[in-house]
Amino acid sequence: MLAAALILPIPSLLGSGTAQARKISFIRDAEIEDTIRLFGTPLFAVAGLEPSSVRVYLVNDPTLNAFVAGGQKIFINTGLLIASDNANQVIGVIAHETGHITGGHLARTQDALRHASAQSIMAFVLGAAAAIAGQGAAGQAIIAGGSQVAQRSFLKYSRVQEGSADGAAIAMLEQTGQSAQGMLTFFDNLGDQEALLTASQDPYVRTHPLTRNRVDAIRAHVEGSRFSNAKERPLFVERHARMKAKLTGFLDSAVTAFRTYPPTDNSLPGRYARAIARHKKRETEKALALMAGLLEERPNDPYFHEFHGQILFESGQAEAAVPPYERAVTLRPDEPLLRIGLGQAQVTVESGRYIDAAIENLRHAVRLAPGNPSAWRWLGMAHGRKGNIGQAALATAERYILTGKFRDAIGQAKRAEHDLPKGSPGWLRAQDLKTAAEQVIERRAKK
Repeated sequence: MLAAALILPIPSLLGSGTAQARKISFIRDAEIEDTIRLFGTPLFAVAGLEPSSVRVYLVNDPTLNAFVAGGQKIFINTGLLIASDNANQVIGVIAHETGHITGGHLARTQDALRHASAQSIMAFVLGAAAAIAGQGAAGQAIIAGGSQVAQRSFLKYSRVQEGSADGAAIAMLEQTGQSAQGMLTFFDNLGDQEALLTASQDPYVRTHPLTRNRVDAIRAHVEGSRFSNAKERPLFVERHARMKAKLTGFLDSAVTAFRTYPPTDNSLPGRYARAIARHKKRETEKALALMAGLLEERPNDPYFHEFHGQILFESGQAEAAVPPYERAVTLRPDEPLLRIGLGQAQVTVESGRYIDAAIENLRHAVRLAPGNPSAWRWLGMAHGRKGNIGQAALATAERYILTGKFRDAIGQAKRAEHDLPKGSPGWLRAQDLKTAAEQVIERRAKK
């Protein structure tokens, strides 16, 4: 998390043929991403997709939208998640977008559109990480956001494709024993927007042509399905409520958060949202008191420990933040975002007593997520504090390659090559990075 908010938006231009450019940003958050994976994995599996190959990106946008672009990549607006009434609605949207993937709908668009979508969105993702790498205090939620994304990368599906995706979604829900009622309710609510002017519609209506025939077809399925009244798994209910509380606490104003989750709301999500809002208002003691109560109830919740660490870290108590982050990592050792949060706290402690631990931890983070420039940034800083100049330069070269700064990558790779033992793995990697960056620059020069 950056500063005192889940999002410190990093601008990128989202242009359209007639609309004005606007800012857009992604968010990264271990807990919310884990929740979406929890919802989506059964659907991906029955759809014949490798769950780990499907990437879901969270777009910081208050409007209702979700779309597929650049292969097996699903993008969901935070506005859609906050507006959802239950997990089943979100699952219905994920199922529908998965239907577009399995139907090959993106691949059937014009080649130029497909390539622009994949390249611009991936540039956006990498630009996000670049922005992270330039910030000083990240924790539980880490931003991704960055370069320009063209409006044409948002695929507008045909009505035939929409009907096909609906059918695939219904089949996935049926195979996993889940109701399509959430999908029906979501689409039914959006159906009234068809008559509105384009500027007044949610983007979902514009990118996914919605018709009464589609809604009626889903309703007919719901009326005949044996799973229509299936109850949501209790874990799904809680994780959905926590996700909404977290997004509201971070993305909305404190006034809105306290109105939505007043002091009389003693539920777990209610206290979670208020703790986040208190932290945003720099009311550290009140935020910590709320988290103490939550941790007493859920002593083995990694995300509560993570947020506890973030509150301390962002209030200038880096050393005190280390134990909560360590506990979070112990509970979820293979979650790279948690390890990055711990690494930042360890590197920031002035005494340097955690530097060796930081290096080990951040090495683990880059093994888990080699494409995350933030992990490389903090690993480079840890090596720098330790006096490992060659390793620091190598980690920095890795970061520059990922963020598209190829000339800077060459400079750091040469420095690493000079300082590391000739023939060592690091020395060989520095040569590889230098060669790769030089080839990109050469290709660009020929265009």
